[in-house]
Amino acid sequence: MSADGPIRIVVVDDHPLMREGLRALVASLPDVEVVGEAGDGEAARREAQLTQPDIVIMDLHMPGTNGVDATRAILRTTPATRVLVLTMFEDDDSVFGAMRAGASGYLVKGAQQDEIVRAIRSVAAGHAVFGPSVARRIIDFFAGAARAAPAAEPFPELTAREREVLDLIAAGHTNLAIARHLVISVKTVSNHISAIFAKLQVADRAEAIIRARQAGLGNKP
Repeated sequence: MSADGPIRIVVVDDHPLMREGLRALVASLPDVEVVGEAGDGEAARREAQLTQPDIVIMDLHMPGTNGVDATRAILRTTPATRVLVLTMFEDDDSVFGAMRAGASGYLVKGAQQDEIVRAIRSVAAGHAVFGPSVARRIIDFFAGAARAAPAAEPFPELTAREREVLDLIAAGHTNLAIARHLVISVKTVSNHISAIFAKLQVADRAEAIIRARQAGLGNKP
């Protein structure tokens, strides 16, 4: 979008009434204009290539080429264009399919007119915009992924046995107590500790304990 020009939009929806409604909404805005429209994904791709719009308002489920594939094709051929999805679907496949294709915004049909207008202007300014229900779905998805992800082991440079010895050191155990706990010799414990100091580049037991406790070790009795 030029600094002194309107936001140029292509409206894509297979329902003529929906396209007409969006065109009327855009026509009421002084800084936005419709430069094209299409009723399916392939026509949307051609229209975007012809008109080079700032934004394509994209339905997803249409006959022929769907909105996700059309979004991907448009952004490949006209990378300066941004896509704002406006659809009646908010299932995971639709939402994340559109995001992976490169959509900059996602609203569900039924959104208020002022919400659509804000989304148009925000997407034109380079922001990502999601309706409340879609935003909640995205947050829940990533929160679930974070809960499911296993916590990274601290000090990956250590072997499992060395990490176990460090955990016991951080808990305040002596070498003899560690040897008895792990059923190994005191000399073997000393060898593990020497390896730990070298790998962690610490000077002494106190520094090793500080590093270990900062990483969450030493909490076991």
